[in-house]
Amino acid sequence: QVQLVESGGGLVQAGGSLRLSCATSGRTFSRSAMGWFRQAPGKEREFVAAIRWNGYDTYYAESVRGRFTISKNGAVNTVYLQMNSLKPEDTAVYYCAARPDVYGADYSRRIDYGYWGQGTQVTVSS
Repeated sequence: QVQLVESGGGLVQAGGSLRLSCATSGRTFSRSAMGWFRQAPGKEREFVAAIRWNGYDTYYAESVRGRFTISKNGAVNTVYLQMNSLKPEDTAVYYCAARPDVYGADYSRRIDYGYWGQGTQVTVSS
């Protein structure tokens, strides 16, 4: 059974930081690209960041570039999203997701991710 379990969400003031974690089953993690998406109330789920299985190639939405960092630890099958300089507009439910790793793919496409976690709430107060 493939499972993705997010944790680390919470309430933080603007300018603060949070680190989200996504624990995955081994079968999901090996040779998969991992992504983080978010969904604010009344809005569509949007791409935030992605990392290829090699752990070196990373991709970011323009809205978070320079503030968020995606990383992974293969030893514990976990993907992280370090979020710094948080803004109220970052408030959303954050989801991690897995997809096949393909050279040259567009990792921002939500439709290509076949496995999803249950989400973790991030609230940034002004």
